[in-house]
Amino acid sequence: MRRPWPLLVCLFLLSLPAVTPRLYSSDEVQYFAYLRSLWFDHDLSFDNEYRHFYDNGVARNAGFHETFLERATDTGRRINFGTLGCAILWAPFYAAGDAIARASGAPVDGYSKPYIAAVAYGSACYGFIAVLLGVASARRLGFDARLAALLVWVGTPLLFYMYVAPPFSHACSAFAVGLFVAVWLRVRREWSASGLLVLGACAALMAMVREQDAFFAAGPALDYAIDLFRGRARVLPAAAGLGAGLAAYAPQLLAYVRINGHIGPHASVAHKMSWSAPHALQVLFSPQHGLFLWTPIALLAIAGLIALACDPRHRRIALCLLLMTALQVYVGGSVESWTVAGGFGQRRFVALTVILIIGLAAGWARLQTAPTGVRRAAIAATVLAAYWNLAVSAEFAIGLMDRQRLEPQKNAYAAFVTIPAEAPSLAYRYLFDRRSFYASGAR
Repeated sequence: MRRPWPLLVCLFLLSLPAVTPRLYSSDEVQYFAYLRSLWFDHDLSFDNEYRHFYDNGVARNAGFHETFLERATDTGRRINFGTLGCAILWAPFYAAGDAIARASGAPVDGYSKPYIAAVAYGSACYGFIAVLLGVASARRLGFDARLAALLVWVGTPLLFYMYVAPPFSHACSAFAVGLFVAVWLRVRREWSASGLLVLGACAALMAMVREQDAFFAAGPALDYAIDLFRGRARVLPAAAGLGAGLAAYAPQLLAYVRINGHIGPHASVAHKMSWSAPHALQVLFSPQHGLFLWTPIALLAIAGLIALACDPRHRRIALCLLLMTALQVYVGGSVESWTVAGGFGQRRFVALTVILIIGLAAGWARLQTAPTGVRRAAIAATVLAAYWNLAVSAEFAIGLMDRQRLEPQKNAYAAFVTIPAEAPSLAYRYLFDRRSFYASGAR
């Protein structure tokens, strides 16, 4: 197989002008507040960060003020529902932003344009690395994933959270989970102590970026347990890996105690969960909010994973990947805010990026022996699924759709009629007059 890196890297570099360097939501503010507070104030007290973004109109609404500027935790600090992992991943980029601010004369306050841009471009880079990790993981299983990676890149909400709203945690989540999956596929052949040490540390990073991503560890855990039962693995390396994971997770534990007064997220988070997963089917199939309606390419990729499970050579890996996917459905269906209304698509599934690349690559490989008509139909379905994500992303970004829900018939008309007709002007505005999209009532 030819190396896919040069082409993909060139495409990514050419796409960098599309990154939007701004914060505009409370979720973004919470993750950013961790980094700014630690970097400049050396504490985890977020009152000044929240007041800055409220006063500057980034999060100026009554709900934000009540939740983040009036309420307090048991330690007297402001609430933060985010975690520490994004701050850790963004730190090298933030350091570059700090250097640029000092050299350019921009305010050295952690809030000025170089700092926000550093976080935005950092997320875009991590999202792209997740795509490369998907290619590498699929290649390890014997699949050429160049096309699959490109299609998942442009055909899932990863695109939106790399370029339109990068300061969310989702691009970083795709990277952390992708790194964990790539390390697992490498170390599972021997389950060495050194390999499991790295895997444990990657699991900790994954959980620090987004707490629910800890469920991805179930796949490798099952894989290891089967080898342990069959005598192909030992207990001691696993204990070392568990110890490494706990040690690497210690910063998050300390942050929890400092902010909330106890280990774990704020108590109000528990009220958002119904662990019987009453919304599991809705999170996939709801016409307004379902994953497969927003991101149909995910359905094709999961079908590829199922096809992979039929191959005896990869059956166990495929079943572990399907388990990891099913657990994300379970967690997503357990959250009372499962609709993620106001966010683009079922954004909590962006963490599946590498798994979707593997599934799509496996599905394409399986189709090579299928009749010509079946292959053509699959190509058409995949291209349409990728285009749907591009078009709906444009609709969402310019305010052409109801941001609280998908309206399939209305959005399909806009995707295949309005967006193609306005594509040149929209592309020009996005590249050269992006502020026009943020004006009141703008289209």
